[in-house]
Amino acid sequence: MAGRDLKPLFYPKSVAVIGASRTPGKIGYEILRNILEYGYKGKVYPVNPKAEEILGLKSYPNVLSIPDKVDMAVIAVPAKIVPSVLEECGKKGVKAVVVISSGFKEIGNTALEEQIVNIARKHSMRLLGPNIFGLYYAPPKLNATFGPKDVLPGSIAFISQSGALGIALMGWTILEEIGLSAVVSVGNKADIDDADLLDFFSEDEHTKVILIYMEGVRRAKEFMMVAKKVAMVKPVIVIKAGRSEKGVKAIASHTGSLAGSDLIYSAAFKQCGILRASNIEEAFDWARALAQLPPIPKRDDAVIITNGGGLGVMATDACQEYGIKLLEVPEDLIAEFRKYMPPFGSPYNPVDLTGQATEKEYYGAIATALNDERVGIVIMLYCETAVANPMKVAEALLKARKEAKTDKPIVSAMIGGEETEKAIRELNRNGIPAYPVAERAISSLAALKKWMEWRTRRGAG
Repeated sequence: MAGRDLKPLFYPKSVAVIGASRTPGKIGYEILRNILEYGYKGKVYPVNPKAEEILGLKSYPNVLSIPDKVDMAVIAVPAKIVPSVLEECGKKGVKAVVVISSGFKEIGNTALEEQIVNIARKHSMRLLGPNIFGLYYAPPKLNATFGPKDVLPGSIAFISQSGALGIALMGWTILEEIGLSAVVSVGNKADIDDADLLDFFSEDEHTKVILIYMEGVRRAKEFMMVAKKVAMVKPVIVIKAGRSEKGVKAIASHTGSLAGSDLIYSAAFKQCGILRASNIEEAFDWARALAQLPPIPKRDDAVIITNGGGLGVMATDACQEYGIKLLEVPEDLIAEFRKYMPPFGSPYNPVDLTGQATEKEYYGAIATALNDERVGIVIMLYCETAVANPMKVAEALLKARKEAKTDKPIVSAMIGGEETEKAIRELNRNGIPAYPVAERAISSLAALKKWMEWRTRRGAG
């Protein structure tokens, strides 16, 4: 399939930065600096005819003057120069080119874009872009972008058609401690597009979830065919912009894409098993959960464990809204839950431990739920109190999971101040998706359920 010839893009042994700059703040400087400082171990060659040395590396006047092989070239020069640079890359034997430069189809310059695609195809080079911010891939420690440097490695591949939004989200994932296996800016998708990248990431052992910010599809038939295949093995989440008529017009002036009818996209995504998120927060919430959670067992009844009755009621409403079935707690399990609450607590579902609960009561109730085969999912909720330290509650949850006889999906919502935020981060770092509100936790759980149900209908094991 198309993704198999993308290896030089993701695993280059050598990279040339054409348009490398000596001036901090310039795109050609920032890309070169990110490559060097993020830890890429391959050979790096700055190309700038006016410089002898950049960031401690010998600079070359053009790619042909580099004495060694070049697998990948990152091109950050004015649009009108890109064709001649690509010709030189082709003669050099470069296998993949990342065209950062803007000034092509997105401003109506379709002929120039067709010209660079034809040059790339003539020399059997794959072309990413143009009109992009670059490429990040965790395994070889390659950050060939002019976005933030210190991206956290993880198992979510993020593909973005928007440059500025993609850069901003790279920074946001660092703040939220969301680990990424890859960030790929696709821009105008002149050659490499979503279908190619889906195909590559479907076989990438470092990627568990694929998340796409999309404005339009270039090869709709191929995309659907590949997406359907990929969704059988890995979740694919899409944020599709252009729901409104004005949004569609805005897309045309942004990347030159034909956005098409939103209803058609929704129907196609549903058919392909793609999870469509309505916004960025939801998409990354789902991605975090789908990257961390084990499969939902056949007995998928959930139990909510909380120290706040109101929070438990809101979570119950969310479960009904999102299609998460709550367990009708049998009498023997009711008796077990009663051990971890005062007489005025509720052992039903939600299991309300009350505001008197400490981490010990949380541990007992969670361990009971995890070790009962009638419980398929555990939803742990917490409201910050002076009685129960949030970090200790998080540690109790982690301890109960570690000691459990079976591996079940667990999600958490913890509401409170600074200390609670630290506890949320601790859970996320240790593989339990945790959120600041219950609805986000349950929505993420529902995304996992929806994906698993689609696979079951398609005959997956």
